[in-house]
Amino acid sequence: MIQLADRYTYRVVWSEEDQEFVGLCAEMPSLSWLDEDRTKALEGIVNVVKQVLEDMKETGETPPVALSEKKFSGELRLRMPPRLHQRLAIQAAEENTSINKLILKQLC
Repeated sequence: MIQLADRYTYRVVWSEEDQEFVGLCAEMPSLSWLDEDRTKALEGIVNVVKQVLEDMKETGETPPVALSEKKFSGELRLRMPPRLHQRLAIQAAEENTSINKLILKQLC
């Protein structure tokens, strides 16, 4: 049976400062696990998350929702300085496209 911790978003990155791999969980950004081995760094962070979830259950706390279970609308409201907005509008007009498509092209 898949546990909640297995549904969370994990990644492993190299830490130049620590000279080790760091296991991270996007839903619990305050947690990390260091290890010389990439696989063990992942296993370590998963185990830490499982322990934290057990503690949360015992204390009646609500665990964070897994990003994989969230529904995303595809819409994002973005605030920017008026001058940047103007510059993007001019660039979009020059490229005969919308600001939305211009920004998407830059993001991808």
